[in-house]
Amino acid sequence: MSKAKDTVFRISGVIILLAAAGYFLMPTIVPWIMAVGVVTFTVITIITPYPGKSIRGKRLYNFQLLSCILMGFSTYLMFRQRNEWALVMLIAMVFLLYSALTLPKEFEKEKREEQQK
Repeated sequence: MSKAKDTVFRISGVIILLAAAGYFLMPTIVPWIMAVGVVTFTVITIITPYPGKSIRGKRLYNFQLLSCILMGFSTYLMFRQRNEWALVMLIAMVFLLYSALTLPKEFEKEKREEQQK
C-alpha cells in the first residue's frame, strides 16, 4: 500500500472510531461522519486487494470486505437511530481485528515459502 493510501486508511479508521464514540453525544451529526469514514475505509480496502495467492489470505481479505459491509449496515442503523448499530459494529470489528492481525503473517509465510522454492 502506498504511503498516501495508508495514511488515508488510518485516518478513516480513526474517524470511524471517533464517530462510534461520539454517537451518544451528537446522534444526528455523527452518522454522517461515520458514513464518510466507512466509505473511505471501504474504498481503500477494495482498491488494495490481497497481493498473494493463498486461499487463506484471500479468505482473510474477504473477512475485511465483510467487516466493511457490516460497518456500512451499522452506519445505516445509526441513521435510523437504532441502538443495534453498536452490536453490528462490534461484530465488524471482530472480523476486522482478526483479519488485520492474521493477514500480514499469512503474507509473510507465503513469501517465505516462495523463496524456499
